[in-house]
Amino acid sequence: MERSIAAHDAVMESLEEMNTIEIGGAPPARRPLAFPFTAAAWNLERCLFPEESAAHLGVTGASLVLLSEMDNGMARTGQRHPTAEIAVALGMQYAYGVEFIELGLGSDTEREFCKDDFNEKGFHGNALMATAPLDRPFLLRLWGERLWFMDGGDQPRVGERLAIGAVIETRAGPFVAIPTHLESATTAAYRERQVKELIDALDATFPGLPVLIGGDLNSGNHIGGDFEAEGLFAMSAERGFTRHGGPIDGMTTRPSLITRWPKRAMKLDWFLARGLKIGKSHIIPSLDPSGRPLSDHDLITCVVEGFA
Repeated sequence: MERSIAAHDAVMESLEEMNTIEIGGAPPARRPLAFPFTAAAWNLERCLFPEESAAHLGVTGASLVLLSEMDNGMARTGQRHPTAEIAVALGMQYAYGVEFIELGLGSDTEREFCKDDFNEKGFHGNALMATAPLDRPFLLRLWGERLWFMDGGDQPRVGERLAIGAVIETRAGPFVAIPTHLESATTAAYRERQVKELIDALDATFPGLPVLIGGDLNSGNHIGGDFEAEGLFAMSAERGFTRHGGPIDGMTTRPSLITRWPKRAMKLDWFLARGLKIGKSHIIPSLDPSGRPLSDHDLITCVVEGFA
């Protein structure tokens, strides 16, 4: 296959799974969320441990969960669908979108978890979960240059970064919730453009609705670790967004069973909110009761107190 954006996009357009949203999980009651409620965002690094991850999320009491790096049908995660398992365990409905189809088994450390030499599906994506119904679910491909297809190294992929979301009803009215995962292997300007075009799309589709974006924004990645050098924060502030990610000096990455020797701890994970009053936000270590890391990212939470 030709290594070009045009060739890639022709293939991606032909794949139904890259252009649809999977809805599942526990059938939600038609009850809106009540303020205040807790939202959680977590990059689960493939999600090696669905049961333990669900229990970790459950302790937060979150009514809204935004997840990234969720496998489905990958050998490294036992061909399981962790998103579906977590949603059922938490009693939530979920929406899942495929960010990438993995063309291989992953990195050397990921291959250590593979019992099969093939992927049943090879899906890797983002997920939104809530105890309330997910209305008007949508999938938006972020702007990008197909980096993981053009030169994916030991992780060749078809696909592009995405945001998946839905309208969530509260007793005071609706808002839009969006988990996303910005590009890691690139520049701050690249990520700023991804967020700008995401906000543009949200404003065009959901004019006037409050918005909560959450996830791994890869802030500081490949630019020396300085998250304050990311133009996306100033740009989003100009568009009316506030950022929340626990203590400003609190990092959100750690060594894990897959990422064993990170060069540094980084602050990658954030909420961006507009039209919402956000209370306290926290960083929760992603360790199970035995001290085993569940991910190379810590979990972040925030309290959504109401509309601003």
